[in-house]
Amino acid sequence: MKQIIIHVDMDAFYASVEVRDDPSLAGKPLIIGALPSERGVVATASYEARKYGVHSAMNIKEAYRRCPHGIYMHPNFEKYRSVSAQLRKIWYDYAVKMEPIALDEAYLDVTYSAGDFERAGEMAREIKARTRSELGLTCSVGVAYSKTAAKTASEEKKPDGYFEIRTPEDFVNLMIDRDVKSLYTVGAKTAEKLNRYGIYTVRDIRTRKDEILERFGKHGQLITELAFGIDDRKVVEYKPEDAKSLSREVTFQEDTDNYRMLDDVLVLLALSVEDRARRHGVHGKGVTLKLTYADMQSITRSRLITAEDDAATIYTETSRLLEQVEKRPVRLIGAGLYNLSPDEGRQLTLDDYLRDPEEGVIEKRLHEMQEHYGLDFAGHLEDILHGRVLYRTIEYMRKHY
Repeated sequence: MKQIIIHVDMDAFYASVEVRDDPSLAGKPLIIGALPSERGVVATASYEARKYGVHSAMNIKEAYRRCPHGIYMHPNFEKYRSVSAQLRKIWYDYAVKMEPIALDEAYLDVTYSAGDFERAGEMAREIKARTRSELGLTCSVGVAYSKTAAKTASEEKKPDGYFEIRTPEDFVNLMIDRDVKSLYTVGAKTAEKLNRYGIYTVRDIRTRKDEILERFGKHGQLITELAFGIDDRKVVEYKPEDAKSLSREVTFQEDTDNYRMLDDVLVLLALSVEDRARRHGVHGKGVTLKLTYADMQSITRSRLITAEDDAATIYTETSRLLEQVEKRPVRLIGAGLYNLSPDEGRQLTLDDYLRDPEEGVIEKRLHEMQEHYGLDFAGHLEDILHGRVLYRTIEYMRKHY
């Protein structure tokens, strides 16, 4: 049986959730991300803000230049994750397999649960109706024969849209005279290279297939296949343990050269990484430290571990790695685990028993930090480890070291 795939994409997800929870924001240009006075980018923007050219990943200063009268808000990721979990419960009622792409987007394989495009269309409309009635949100849905076509279809009638692309011929007829950037995998840099060779549309790609294969190699093969409507990729069920790494990082509003404060930040990042790993049911065999310096140069340092990958180990090892790096102003710091595998009651090794006990290292460091910053880290740890509170806490630490 040929594939039938539904692609669901929430409409301006973060902004829509905020409008749902605060109706006074309806109809206003809402920009979620950094504040104009801060360093950062746009996470998402309402459709009213997009009329001014504001879009995700745009530098927040540029967004403010284009839309100075907009309403700017920090994202509330804990709330968005909660809504995303509710969405996935709806999606799983229809999909045999589901591949989440982000909190607000997923591919659903309905080949066998639907059986044909007519039933798949009914499912897609049911998803839209339930999303509106149960969660008060809208989504755009595409139904198609492939992942690329389904994603293209979901974008075709945004917002609150529905579109079908049943065959490769339908896909080609829709796309043939569009800009090369409309094809999946063709980003701005690839489009610029294609344009340099006089290739501007999907039709040009089809006409000059051999030249593209020669110049672009494997990527060129993918581009040309898509231009002919060919995409045999399957929906891959996501499992947290399939990820290669898990990390938490923070970008400072101003660069810092205070490495003692950075070491304090690693305590909170280590706790946050441990919390994420436990919630996903995975453990790691190595730790990583990431730094981005003020000049935007990024470095990553890693170390294999034989001990338990708890917060104490993550902090201790990343702290040692921090001691070894070049000391200059830092823009971003991150800590993480890599070489992940399912946590199925891992057997302790001889090294676990023989290593110097790090018991109390986190408690000791939190006590030191509480004395220094005047913050109740232990009493409010659960709140501090999540979302905006973590960033606000670290910014407070940077300003008040």
